[in-house]
Amino acid sequence: MTDKTAFHDHFSAVAADYAQARPEYPEALFDWIAGAAPRRGRAWEAGCGSGQASRSLARRFAQVHASDPSAAQIAQAHAPENVHFAVEPGERCGLADASVDAVCVAQALHWFDRQAFFAECMRVLRPGGLLVAWGYQDIETDPAIRAAVDAFRDDIAACWPPERALVDSAYAGFEWPFAAVEAPSFAMTADWPLARLLGYFGSFSATKRYRERRGEDPVARHAPAIAAAWGDADRPRHLRWPLFVHACRKAP
Repeated sequence: MTDKTAFHDHFSAVAADYAQARPEYPEALFDWIAGAAPRRGRAWEAGCGSGQASRSLARRFAQVHASDPSAAQIAQAHAPENVHFAVEPGERCGLADASVDAVCVAQALHWFDRQAFFAECMRVLRPGGLLVAWGYQDIETDPAIRAAVDAFRDDIAACWPPERALVDSAYAGFEWPFAAVEAPSFAMTADWPLARLLGYFGSFSATKRYRERRGEDPVARHAPAIAAAWGDADRPRHLRWPLFVHACRKAP
C-alpha cells in the first residue's frame, strides 16, 4: 500500500541555497492575513521551509508554530523567539485542537496530501479561523532579458516534479474545506543584480535534477546569454512574481 502522506524530499539537498535565494513575500499579504484572522493569538505555517513567511507572521501574531518535514530546511531557519519550529508533516502536527487562528501555506500545498492536511486544519483551527494558501509561478522580467530567461526555463521544464503542474494551474480545481474568503491581489517584487538572479535559478529543485540527469549545470549553460542580454551585471533589474492566493474560513 502506498503511503499518501510519505514525504517526497525535493529541497533538503538545496536547503542553504533555497534559504538565501528566495524573494520576499509582500508585507501587505501578512497585514491582510492578520486582519482577516479572528484574533492574533497563534498562526501555524505548514511547510515553512527556512521560515521566510514565519518571520513575517511573527510580527503580527503572538505565537507562530512553523513546521516542515525537512530537518535540513528547518536547520536553515531563523526567526524571533515567538516562533516555534518543528520537524513534522503538515498532515500530522503537534498542535492542540482549536488552538490556531490562522493556518498559512506558502508555495507548499502542492506537496501535501490535501485531504489529510485539510482534516488537520479542521482540527486545529478555532471557530472562525482562517486558512490561507498561496504560491507563485514563473518570474516576470523586463523585455530585455525575457528571451534569454525563457530559454533557461524551457531547458529545465522537464526536470520539475509532477506537482509543479498544480502550481502552474494556480491550484485550480482544489476542493477547499471551508467557505471561501476573497483575497486582494498581491505580488512579490525585487530589484536584483545579475548574480542574485542566477543564484535564484541555481536554487531550483529542477536545476539540481537537471545536473544529476545530464551532468551539466543549466545555469552555467545559459548564463552567458542572460548576461549578454542583461548588460552591466551590477545594474539591478526589476523582477516580479504575481501571487495566487486562496483563503477560506472555518465556520464560527
